Amino acid sequence: MMIPDDACNDSMLQEATRELEAAIHDARVAFDCIALGELDRAHTSAVTARIAIDAAVIAIQAALAQAPSQPAANAASDTEAES
Repeated sequence: MMIPDDACNDSMLQEATRELEAAIHDARVAFDCIALGELDRAHTSAVTARIAIDAAVIAIQAALAQAPSQPAANAASDTEAES
């Protein structure tokens, strides 16, 4: 499954998307390696999947830190509407 490029305009969210796609791939490789009995390779792929997920979490946290808070923006527009 691919996420359309226009779904995430922010560079941090694009990075998170790339990392999650990499994690999906690595998890599938780990799954296949387990089925083939290649446990060392499965372990390596599972670890790299986890690292990619951690990187995605950090990118999403950075995007959240950059984004203006929604409740404050809504409150400001409500105040302007009352004026």
